[in-house]
Amino acid sequence: MMRTVVSLGLALVLAAAVAIAQQPARPMSPEGSAQTQVLGKWTKGERPSFAAGRETYLGGRWIEITYGRPLQRGRDLFGSGANYGKALNDVGSANLPAPPVWRAGANVSTRLKSEVALTFGSAKVPPGEYSLFIDLNSPSQWTLIVSSWAAQPKFDPKDKNALWGAYGYTSDKDVARVPMKVEALPFGVDQLTWSFLDMTNDSGRIALMWGKTMASTAFKASAP
Repeated sequence: MMRTVVSLGLALVLAAAVAIAQQPARPMSPEGSAQTQVLGKWTKGERPSFAAGRETYLGGRWIEITYGRPLQRGRDLFGSGANYGKALNDVGSANLPAPPVWRAGANVSTRLKSEVALTFGSAKVPPGEYSLFIDLNSPSQWTLIVSSWAAQPKFDPKDKNALWGAYGYTSDKDVARVPMKVEALPFGVDQLTWSFLDMTNDSGRIALMWGKTMASTAFKASAP
């Protein structure tokens, strides 16, 4: 009887171990996205909507950022002195030279998809799909780069027409380079987060938050 109980226990333990081993591993940097909708109009229809205010938002155009979301995991993210930002510039990955800018995410290049024209200061970005990078100049000076570089869905060192992360980045495809306001947060953000802040129907701020740092830049949206 005792042997039967022990055998049954071992079988259950082994079955549990096999089940755990068969579960897909979680990605170190899950995919994420941030969206906002602009230039629409709230309208009362014949049938009330289930949205707040019971109205329907009509004619809106979408702006979306897709990116990888690394966790801080206790790391000193940005460094200091001459090493500021260097650890984020994909150093050592895939045995490739470190790029001069940060992919501002993880894995696939961070992507901006906009159905409207975006104006950052004096720089205008037509509707379309772009890669986003950040030049970490110093703790108080970040530059957002909107680039026409295409993104590789999987790393391919032979593909010279698209980038994986920021590897192979060159500035000749820059559409806009925009100063960012860098601020210290009163709390820590463990998982890198892109977001849209202070939104109106045709303007707002694009912001990146990670650790105790937030960097943002204002934009204006207009119909193409």
